[in-house]
Amino acid sequence: MSSETSSAAAIGDVEGVSLYDVDHPAPVIEPPRKRTGKTPKATRGNFEMYAWLFMRLSGIVLVVLVIGHLLIQLVLDGGVSKIGFAFVAGRWASPFWQVWDLLMLWLAMLHGANGLRTVINDYAERDNTRFWLKMLLYTATVFTVLLGTLVIFTFDPNIR
Repeated sequence: MSSETSSAAAIGDVEGVSLYDVDHPAPVIEPPRKRTGKTPKATRGNFEMYAWLFMRLSGIVLVVLVIGHLLIQLVLDGGVSKIGFAFVAGRWASPFWQVWDLLMLWLAMLHGANGLRTVINDYAERDNTRFWLKMLLYTATVFTVLLGTLVIFTFDPNIR
């Protein structure tokens, strides 16, 4: 037998023999997500799983809400030229449209904030930078949601 044939058999290229020579065991490969000193402990529980699930479900609901909003407001009600103060006052006189717009506001803001939180976690390298960017994001989100909710429920069509 030639040396070429015996080395191929020793390495295991033929007849289902192991890919590694018995004299040279397989190298040890570390797990891809091995904890380091910087890796936070698993104190979050399932938050990331719920955030992931929220993104999928809220995205589906938002597609229905936004397409319905565009279809009803712009196509069936005569287009952009009819939208004005009186149009909004007439719509928000109905609790149905208040809830519709409120749900759209809340889901869009929370969906967007969750997505941006993920981007910040992925790309902000320093803990301090990550913390302040997320605080700014949370502050802007809470401010916008509260202000939008206040406007929807306290809208007065009789402003003089």
